[in-house]
Amino acid sequence: MTPSAPVPAATGTVTTNVPSRLDRLPWSRWHWMIVIGLGTVWILDGLEVTTVGNIASRLSEDGSGLSISSAQVTGVAAALYVAGACAGALFFGWLTDRYGRKKLFMVTLVVYLGATAMTALSFDAWWFFTFRFLTGFGIGGEYAAINSAIDELIPAKFRGRVDLIINGSYWLGAVGGALLSIVMLNTDIFPKDLGWRLTFALGVVLGLVVLLVRRHVPESPRWQFIHGRGEEADALVTSVERDIEREKGRPLPRAEGEITIEQRKSIGFGLIARTVFRSYPKRAVLGLSLFIGQAFLYNAITFGFGAILTTFYDVPSGGTGYYFAVIAAGNFIGPLLLGKLFDTVGRRVMISSTYLLSGVLLFGTAWLFDRGSLSAVTLTACWCVVLFFASAGASSAYLTVSEIFPMETRAMAIAFFYALGTAAGGISGPLVFADLTSSGVVGDTVLAFQIGAGLMCAAGLVAAFLAVNAEGRSLEDIATPLSVSSGASGASGASGASGASGRSGAPNPMI
Repeated sequence: MTPSAPVPAATGTVTTNVPSRLDRLPWSRWHWMIVIGLGTVWILDGLEVTTVGNIASRLSEDGSGLSISSAQVTGVAAALYVAGACAGALFFGWLTDRYGRKKLFMVTLVVYLGATAMTALSFDAWWFFTFRFLTGFGIGGEYAAINSAIDELIPAKFRGRVDLIINGSYWLGAVGGALLSIVMLNTDIFPKDLGWRLTFALGVVLGLVVLLVRRHVPESPRWQFIHGRGEEADALVTSVERDIEREKGRPLPRAEGEITIEQRKSIGFGLIARTVFRSYPKRAVLGLSLFIGQAFLYNAITFGFGAILTTFYDVPSGGTGYYFAVIAAGNFIGPLLLGKLFDTVGRRVMISSTYLLSGVLLFGTAWLFDRGSLSAVTLTACWCVVLFFASAGASSAYLTVSEIFPMETRAMAIAFFYALGTAAGGISGPLVFADLTSSGVVGDTVLAFQIGAGLMCAAGLVAAFLAVNAEGRSLEDIATPLSVSSGASGASGASGASGASGRSGAPNPMI
């Protein structure tokens, strides 16, 4: 164990080896606590979105307790949910960088739980729409707060696979939501106006369990030492090291590398924007491409899957959950099996190949669908294969934008790219694809598939040229923190991969 009492080089300036100490830690029970406390919210998100998609037909029926159409649920309500997520990501992302990861990942979960509970009490369409927006608002904040915290707490050699699996766990919730809807839509068990309400209520119960676990997740030491709380960061890491040494029964190896930074209480939004777009324009293009591509592909398939099955294959509305459970399982298995390759084979190869493969396979599915060669079962099988690769690629979008920009901008970078990419594909997507996939015209559904596939392939090509080889590298090595001291001679073992020498902390522009 190598405690670092941060050494002040000048007023407001500290030298610390906290990043290298975190990155050299072996996997432990403490890391599992981080994964469970922070990552499980994605399961709730998957449960939420899938449930709404599956109960759309029930909500539109007489006796549901709501005067609303199926198209409004999958179109307007879905778009409002995503719009709320975009707004929440930006709002809470700014607060996360300013006030810390822990405070905000508690607040965002509370917002999500409250809005979900109120959705269960919906008595009119406007109420349902309002709280779908607010539920999304909380989930968007989760994306910014959680991804930034996870990447700052997980050791560099595990960061890729852990991030992918956590983001991919959304689909465990989707499987649960699909199977749950089968039970909740069964009128032999629950009345039409009660089953869907209990589904949302169950999401609240599960969220409360996550909230209890999350109380034990600490603040990010990386955020602490930059924001004038270096002693707290050192004490936290020292405590973690002691626990891991007791767990493993051996001393930890010496941490190599220090970084000298000028502590500050907050980072201005203008500085964040200039850093992301002026200093890292190629990385900005990469982030936008990845988010837009995956958003359109998923909207092309998931928001219209129920309508496609019921319209073209006469699958009863109460049975679509079985099919969705299958493709949701494929979505989770993808990151689970491919995640390690992002840390070994490398980011560039894996990101570009998963995007390109999923796009090409969706083009093939569209061609087979257009020819009338698919049944409900074989179409679902095709989707499952497409999304096996697409899910790993989509999860890598969150990983990418959370690790390729300076730490002070991390939550806002995640929020911005999520919001802009998702707004392009996630707000317009449901509105466009809901009409295309429910029209009953084969050509319209083929067009929806082709739009998603084309943008996914385009993003894959961008990644082939612009993806950053971040595997196994410290976050401070991938992008030099803005707070690196101008008087430091360098950040040994933690300098920026952007080409900064550590003399000024300024990243190499255009990379």
